[in-house]
Amino acid sequence: MVYNVIGLTSGTSLAGLDIVFVALTEVRGKWTYELKAAERLAYTSEWEEKLGGAAALPARDYFLLHSEYGHFIGHAVNQFIAQHQLDHKVHFITSHGHTVFHVPAQKMTAQLGDGAAIAAVTGISVISDLRSVDVALGGKGAPVLPVAEQLLFPDYHYRVNLAENASIAAQPDGQLIAFDVCPCNYVLDTLAGLLGRPFDEEGKLAAGGVTDQGLLDALNGLAFYSEQYPRTLTSKFGTGTILPMIQQQQLSTQGKLNTYTHHIAAQVAAAVQQLTPSAEGAAYNLLLTGGGARNTYLVETIRTILQPLNVTVTVQEEPFRNALMIALLGALRWRQEPNALSAVTGAEKDSVGGALWSVE
Repeated sequence: MVYNVIGLTSGTSLAGLDIVFVALTEVRGKWTYELKAAERLAYTSEWEEKLGGAAALPARDYFLLHSEYGHFIGHAVNQFIAQHQLDHKVHFITSHGHTVFHVPAQKMTAQLGDGAAIAAVTGISVISDLRSVDVALGGKGAPVLPVAEQLLFPDYHYRVNLAENASIAAQPDGQLIAFDVCPCNYVLDTLAGLLGRPFDEEGKLAAGGVTDQGLLDALNGLAFYSEQYPRTLTSKFGTGTILPMIQQQQLSTQGKLNTYTHHIAAQVAAAVQQLTPSAEGAAYNLLLTGGGARNTYLVETIRTILQPLNVTVTVQEEPFRNALMIALLGALRWRQEPNALSAVTGAEKDSVGGALWSVE
């Protein structure tokens, strides 16, 4: 079975709306994909302000923005379809939306981008609101991508995604386990911003700094890292805990970047060790993905720290990977197959997440 899907994501970094058109093929339980078109629609300063300030809006204004952003997405999809000549080729759209609130402890999550509005503008069926069922069932609603990663890349012992947060997925006993490791790109990008850079290209700034062992030990000693999985991160941990710890240090910005890079690598190694079966002399492979996979210094730091664990690292640089994974989660919803696993999120049971909107 082949599903031609448009996948949509928007990260908290406000870099833009990622749009992909992918052919997803399932044959006897095995999934493959062909990415046929992809682009990032950068947000205007007006949309950056609207999305960035959404959490402070009164309820009425929030829902007006929810509708407005859904219509914005719909028109962006129509433009994408016209540009890539995809008329009558798209089976359905999967939209993750833009996360504003994520409070799983109180069984609530909210992403901007009304699926009904997207369906109304495009005339195409839309799957949205992927996290809510899992959260209602007591799950953390995150991480959501490992289910799709397991289906598309099953031949790796570990899959580490270096996105706004770093996350890991593995199957040490045949059952998928996944959890957030530590804040990642948005901390590095914030520090790079202090030097007038949107990000640290290839990690060159970090490579020119010196590791501060005291700060590194303090970061590695944070209580979050002793929590058992399943565990998930919100941006508040990075902005409210991590960044203030780093900023109060009398270090150069390059030193801070260097130290935090080593912190990410240390936490990835700790997660790998936590999920490694006790088999002396065994060799393992790890797939490294996400925006951080283009940070050469971070990748080499991770490789170095994993070498004693006999773990070989393979890098996959796919800038639209998250939108691709969201498309596959939508395909699972379309097939009424679980796309949120209790072993990953801590929910009462596996679930089929996503609201389906159709104007046909």
